[in-house]
Amino acid sequence: MSFIRPEARATLWRWRELIVAVLMLLIGLKWAYTSYGFTAVTGWALILVGLVLAVIGAQRLRFRLGAGGPGIVQVDEGQIAYFGPLTGGAVAASEIERLRLDHTSKPPHWVLEQPGQAPLAIPVNAEGHEALFDVFAALPGLKTERMLTELRKVGAHLVVIWERSPSRPSNQRLH
Repeated sequence: MSFIRPEARATLWRWRELIVAVLMLLIGLKWAYTSYGFTAVTGWALILVGLVLAVIGAQRLRFRLGAGGPGIVQVDEGQIAYFGPLTGGAVAASEIERLRLDHTSKPPHWVLEQPGQAPLAIPVNAEGHEALFDVFAALPGLKTERMLTELRKVGAHLVVIWERSPSRPSNQRLH
């Protein structure tokens, strides 16, 4: 028996990193300004960790676009697998050559390209899509803030978010 409605629980779970960060900041501020010695130093450390967690939590919050999309995403030991109602497939995270965001699909899709395989299209709101944030953030040179900005844009367009080796002349930028 739960005393929290499912909708409220889902909202709290979505905001979990920021809630923990605020609690850490509040405890850290209290300890830093009302204590002495080791407790005060621990309070300042909590403030720093809380700030870092707040930044990361805000990025993760912006990445989550809800759930209930078609299919399921699983990330296991560097392997990204998508099991969809019509398509599916798997891509090794270390072998991703290009990451695109396809706004022409409904809902928008992440398109992961790996040499020798067909591109894998994953809806941005598929079950388990939260795990993709860590995989994308680990791609060398990926600009997380740009990815999150492109994710929020509307309109029918296809955007290259990241590519391992540029397929365009070096004097032309992505955006």
